Amino acid sequence: MASKAIESCREGAEVCHGDAECKKKIVELLTEICLPKGLFPVEDIEEFGYNRASGFVWIIQKKSKNHTFKKVKRQVSYATEVTAFVEPHKMKKMTGVKTKELLLWLSVVEMYFETPSSEKLTFKTGTGLSDSFDASAFELDA
Repeated sequence: MASKAIESCREGAEVCHGDAECKKKIVELLTEICLPKGLFPVEDIEEFGYNRASGFVWIIQKKSKNHTFKKVKRQVSYATEVTAFVEPHKMKKMTGVKTKELLLWLSVVEMYFETPSSEKLTFKTGTGLSDSFDASAFELDA
């Protein structure tokens, strides 16, 4: 269950429902904050919300989804609910996203560009480990 602090971040948010509309809004948000448009290859989205005042976003999908970003050979798991706080070139305090490192699934808690002009996107896990990849690996497939 979401904490009271998170619930208060949902108040006043722009909320949309339905897979097609939510996917469109996710791409619009990623474009707005200058992150690759293919970061969330989720399916069967039921709800997407964005509170511009707090920067809080959430995605609710019918079931969890595993995806492999082929260009960087990374497996990522998206829970039924993904949340984050966004700002230009960054997502932080993320929940619901994990990456497979050898045999372990590690929670991704932050993703960001070191500088706005950087072409490397850095992913930070809850253990403090981080790794950077070419941002082009996370663009939408044509």
